[in-house]
Amino acid sequence: MSANRFAKPFYLALGWISVLLGLVGIALPILPTTPFLIVAVWAFSRASPELAEKIRNPPTAGPYTRDWQDHGVIPLRAKMLATAMMLGAAAALFFWSIILWVPAVAAGIMVLVGVYIWTRPSRHD
Repeated sequence: MSANRFAKPFYLALGWISVLLGLVGIALPILPTTPFLIVAVWAFSRASPELAEKIRNPPTAGPYTRDWQDHGVIPLRAKMLATAMMLGAAAALFFWSIILWVPAVAAGIMVLVGVYIWTRPSRHD
């Protein structure tokens, strides 16, 4: 049996799971939507380019997905929102956690994510 035989179903499943998680992220502010859509486009581009283009082209999330894929751009508003949400989550973790190292590790990861986000361009030329 060839590994390629399983590649297309794997990428399709990964794409649909990512879309589903992205949709859940619309209702749950703790779960981000755009990263899941980016993963879905990546997976669908390997299994079904038509599905990938459907995700890249809707009027709401499409421009953000295209900007990220084509230019590595994260809009300034998204950076500020992500930072505010990470600060809120870190504060809640420190407030509610009994074991101090857990929120410390989570906050450290959030700092690294924040550095990555803020080092990406905010707009493309």
